[in-house]
Amino acid sequence: MSQDLPLSGRHALVCGASAGIGQAAAMALAVQGAHVTVLARRAERLESLLPVLLELGAQGATALVADLDDREALSTLVSQAMADRGPIHVLINNTGGPPGGPLLEATEDAFLSAFSRHVLAAHLLVQLVVPGMAADGFGRIVNVISTSVREPIPNLGVSNTIRGAVASWSKTLSRELPPGVTINNVLPGFTNTERLGALQDGIARRTDQTHEQVMDAWLAQVPEGRLGLPEEVGAVIAFLASPAGAFVRGVSLPVDGGRLRSI
Repeated sequence: MSQDLPLSGRHALVCGASAGIGQAAAMALAVQGAHVTVLARRAERLESLLPVLLELGAQGATALVADLDDREALSTLVSQAMADRGPIHVLINNTGGPPGGPLLEATEDAFLSAFSRHVLAAHLLVQLVVPGMAADGFGRIVNVISTSVREPIPNLGVSNTIRGAVASWSKTLSRELPPGVTINNVLPGFTNTERLGALQDGIARRTDQTHEQVMDAWLAQVPEGRLGLPEEVGAVIAFLASPAGAFVRGVSLPVDGGRLRSI
C-alpha cells in the first residue's frame, strides 16, 4: 500500500458510521489511507463495513459499538481505542438528528436528550482526542450538522435549536484549539439517507400529504433539483479532514445543492 496517501499514518474516528453520511465519510477517509475506527450502536452493520474500508485503502479498520447517550462507556471505549491504536487525528462528530415536530410541542426531555447526544457527547470526544492531536501537530474535527443553523427548517424545532448550539460550540472552539488542530462544520441539505426517509414519513402523517408531495416541496427548494448523496457529503468531510484543508477553520460549509438562500 502506498505510504503517500493524504491520511497515511493517521487515525480517524467516525461516529454514526453504520449508515448514511457517517458510513460515506468513513469510506472517503479509508480511500485517503487512514486507520478508520467506526462507532455506532449497530454492531452487525459496523462489522460488515470493516472489510469494505480495508478494500478501499484503509491502513486498518476497527469497530466500536457504543451509544452516544452513555458517555461513561463512550469515554472508556475511545480511551482504550487510543491506547491500542494511537492518538485519534480525525474526529467526525455525526449522529442521527432529533425527531421532527413543531417547536411549541417539544418537551423538556426532547431538548435534554438531543443536547446530551449532540453537544455533550461531541464535547467529551473533543476533550479526549485533542491532547493527542496537539502532541502530533495534526488534528481535524468535523461536525455533521444541518443547513438549519443558517435557515431553520419547518417542523424540525428541536433539531434547529440543537444544531445551532453545536455550530456556536464549534465556532468557539475554533478560537481555542492549538495551531494544526482545526474544527469545522458540514451542513448537509436534503440528503438521501434513512433519516430523511423518517422525516418524510413524519411530515406526511402530520400534514396529511403524500410522500410525493413532501418530496416535491423539498426539491422545489433545491436548484440542483435532486437529493444529495451521502457520498457527496462524505467527500467534503474528507477534504476538510485532509492536509489540503489545513487552513479552513471555524466554518460551516453547506453541501445542499444550493438550497440556502443566504450568502
